[in-house]
Amino acid sequence: MKIIVEKNIPFIKGLLEPWAEINYLAPEEINREKMLDADALITRTRTRCDKGLLEGSRCRLIATATIGTDHIDLDYCKEAGITVANAPGCNAPAVAQYVFASIAEVMNRQNDVRPPEAITLGVVGVGNVGSVIARWGRALGMNVLCCDPPRAEAEGGEGFTDLDTIARQCDVITFHTPLTRKGNHATFHMADKNFFDKLAKRPLVINSARGPVIDNEALIDAIDNGQVSNAAIDCWEGEPQINRRLLDKAAIATPHIAGYSREGKVRATAMALKAVTGFFNLPDIAPEEAVPAGAAANVTLASIAASYSPATDTKALKTSPDSFEALRNHYDLRHEVPETTL
Repeated sequence: MKIIVEKNIPFIKGLLEPWAEINYLAPEEINREKMLDADALITRTRTRCDKGLLEGSRCRLIATATIGTDHIDLDYCKEAGITVANAPGCNAPAVAQYVFASIAEVMNRQNDVRPPEAITLGVVGVGNVGSVIARWGRALGMNVLCCDPPRAEAEGGEGFTDLDTIARQCDVITFHTPLTRKGNHATFHMADKNFFDKLAKRPLVINSARGPVIDNEALIDAIDNGQVSNAAIDCWEGEPQINRRLLDKAAIATPHIAGYSREGKVRATAMALKAVTGFFNLPDIAPEEAVPAGAAANVTLASIAASYSPATDTKALKTSPDSFEALRNHYDLRHEVPETTL
């Protein structure tokens, strides 16, 4: 059995070798020729998994060590009989840390002394990550509004609001949706000129979901005309060739590392390994590094800000925007908020 593994995935080397031939490759090295005799692929978001890569191969499983699957052609994989497994929720605490650290950083720069109770937080997309953001926001004392049309449609509207209400009422708006381009609830450019024109409170806008969820050009215009007070951008349209004007204007600008905690990476790798061992009926394998249980709800902005400052990552990207991919691939994985402070 042969498995191709993206070489930047941490905590995985040496674990599958007793049962398979493992070929570690950079994303740009994973191509159709290399996939022809591979039984499985363990990857991340930089590898486009579609007919062009997979047709004619013997691949039966794609395990992505990420929450999202928009880099995978799910329709083609279903048609070709290829099982797809992802890692839902693996980095949710890290993204929550990033979001609230960004809020704390921007408030500090603006000498904004409002208590959390005076802030209305809008969470757009309330899945594995968004639900953690909402929980932390409530634990802080913020007024939290949640927008998730697919969930509202499936579960009923209680507890959810619409995007227009988010635009009108929120001081901070943070996006946590997948990227979808078709259907009744497509998220591509869901934050567009029409959305920004409805903003009433000059909010801080945060994107740590997928770059094209926000129309980057429309966001630039919204910052220029004062509809948006500040932006914290971790996910960009066109990565790794990012919009330099948005880079200049964003208060927080980072190279798609919101979820890059050591604990989150261990979870993601463990979930990918579980998918492989389950599919091929192998013994259970897990990274040796232990991961603490989920955090309790006793959170403070001070404890989050003390655990991570996005200012350092922002300076690195603004200084060297051409190094986006290198900054991401060689990121010094941070630790999540210590449980004892939550």
